Amino acid sequence: MKIKPPSFEIDGKNVVCNVTEFLRATDPVLLKNNIKEYVFEGKIQSDTSLKLKIIFRLSPENAVVRYRYILSGSKKSKLTKANGKDNLTYFSTSLTPFKQVKEVQFSNYDEKFHSYILREMVIEDRYFDNNYYAMGPMVIANNTDNSFLFAYEHGSQYGNVFLHYGFMKDRSLNLSAAKGNYLNNQPVSKGNEYETIWFEIAGVKGNEDALAAEYRTFMLKYITQNSESRQPYIFYNTWGRQEREHWSGKPYLQSMNLKQTLDEINKAHDMGIDIYVIDAGWFQKTGDWTVNTSANFFPDSLKQVVARLKKYNMKLGLWFNPTEASLSSKMLERNKDCRTTIDGKMIKPWEIWETEESVPLCLASKYWEDFSDELIRLVKETGVTYFKWDAIEQGSCDAAGHYHGTIENTEAERKDYDAFLQPIYMSKIIDKVCKICPEAIFDFDITEEGRSVGLTFLSSGKYYAINNGPNYHNLDISKPWKTPLANGNANILVYPGPARGWFTRSILTYDKWIPSVLFLTHYQTDEPRNSQMINIASLILGQNGIWGEILKTSPEGTKLFSDILHIYKQVKYDITLASPVNYGLPGESTEIHEKINPENGKGVVVIFGSGKLEVSYITKTSVSKKIWMNDGVIVNYDDKGRAVIKASFSDTGAKIIFFGVDKSVVYLK
Repeated sequence: MKIKPPSFEIDGKNVVCNVTEFLRATDPVLLKNNIKEYVFEGKIQSDTSLKLKIIFRLSPENAVVRYRYILSGSKKSKLTKANGKDNLTYFSTSLTPFKQVKEVQFSNYDEKFHSYILREMVIEDRYFDNNYYAMGPMVIANNTDNSFLFAYEHGSQYGNVFLHYGFMKDRSLNLSAAKGNYLNNQPVSKGNEYETIWFEIAGVKGNEDALAAEYRTFMLKYITQNSESRQPYIFYNTWGRQEREHWSGKPYLQSMNLKQTLDEINKAHDMGIDIYVIDAGWFQKTGDWTVNTSANFFPDSLKQVVARLKKYNMKLGLWFNPTEASLSSKMLERNKDCRTTIDGKMIKPWEIWETEESVPLCLASKYWEDFSDELIRLVKETGVTYFKWDAIEQGSCDAAGHYHGTIENTEAERKDYDAFLQPIYMSKIIDKVCKICPEAIFDFDITEEGRSVGLTFLSSGKYYAINNGPNYHNLDISKPWKTPLANGNANILVYPGPARGWFTRSILTYDKWIPSVLFLTHYQTDEPRNSQMINIASLILGQNGIWGEILKTSPEGTKLFSDILHIYKQVKYDITLASPVNYGLPGESTEIHEKINPENGKGVVVIFGSGKLEVSYITKTSVSKKIWMNDGVIVNYDDKGRAVIKASFSDTGAKIIFFGVDKSVVYLK
């Protein structure tokens, strides 16, 4: 397979970057996880004042190669838009050898589920016949013996297109800029070099499943240097409790205090939780992000909280809105020139979760460095290692003078370039913090539509995938949500039972390509027991989140979570590594998930059943015979070592069968 070089519009002319001779610029640099970085540079044939640098990152242990370009020229060289549109093609190649071609979409927002959903679409001949364009960010191509993929690392909601693939009549594929990839008259001189986003290419012998398995491993180990974000920790977040209290008429911050927090940490430890996350309201003010030390909050500045977590070998997490700074903050004083504008007007101050009024700052500005330093300070002073990011809306600034344009560019152009740069600067912040504090983990809440979803953020952190599921207004329920029916709560999936899992497990569609451990989703601990089993069975598939009013969980319920989560932790890495095998969809009579590591037979099978029924299932992979299972399950083995499972349901519930664990007992009611 041959990949043609990129082309840029420079000074009104289309320049194809054929290089006279590539020279090794530096010796390869060894990064984490046996990743090597190679840098090559050469002069462009048609204009030797221009240079193209290519940076490759790859591991001999994985088939996926990451690469990006850096373009530089003379003092006079500028990127231009002769027709008012981006004129930049990143690569092209022929798809003639391949029988099947697919677009893999990562950022479709499904209003029904209140979640992003992965979708695959076969590109048939009729699309090639009409020079069809698609957003991706991934294209896969298969023939009888081999499978290939192409991907780009960016992010936006599907339909808000910044890059797109062209499927041409000659059966060629190209990736080009759609909008906002650069500014008109953007210099590319020394010190202002144009750096592209990262791209990915891979090829394997075998079918699409073999390619997907290789890519999952890449996402776990090789796309990022921030390996802590890939660990299958169990998270507890206080927002589920704060939200419930608000439904009953209390402030969101009513229970944001030292005693409640210490009591919950004790309970979280008893349940087997690893990371305790204090959600919105722990801070005195946004921007400066200092702990609220008033008597009703944390008068000792979280010292006892940190000590309690350290005692239990747990980690501290905190909530942030990275784009907000309160009116009296030092952060705003230092970064007044970084305030966002829309239609040329500054956003009016507004109250952030019952704290001081704040105004938004632009991440694609010098502010990003100041905010990074603030997070590094917090790691050192409070011990926080998990950062939950929320409320970052894409395309939220059109101000002149930031990194996304000057007064010479139109407001629309500045807004598009801000939206393009936003996920890039989100990753820059994370990578700067993690370089100094490698134990840091970053999550970005993509519960709401209009947020940047794609591979750029996943190259640095992970996603907080689903909050509370569908809203009343999403489903056109006849009664308005501000009624006793909804108890003043817009979310509907907040009660015990199977319904929450029907929606929240929808995010597992990504697990074929992107491990589910990168899509944190929260489940609840409420009785009755069958509901608790459904929630535990859901979260151990990799979503790994818990919230709600855990202090109301009975001792028996607490022990149930503790017992099963401690068994889960024996095989959590195997479950994380394993490609999914699924049967049935959430909400159907039978839904089965197999996550078995083929190298050692360790992992889990989870079966969800709706109502009274008998379910039979035979694993695809041979399994370890050291098992744990809950009631109503019989396991035998065939002559190839596969598990032959029979599960009996007397009511709607879940069955869990762990393979490769030391505690070979059946958990009884």
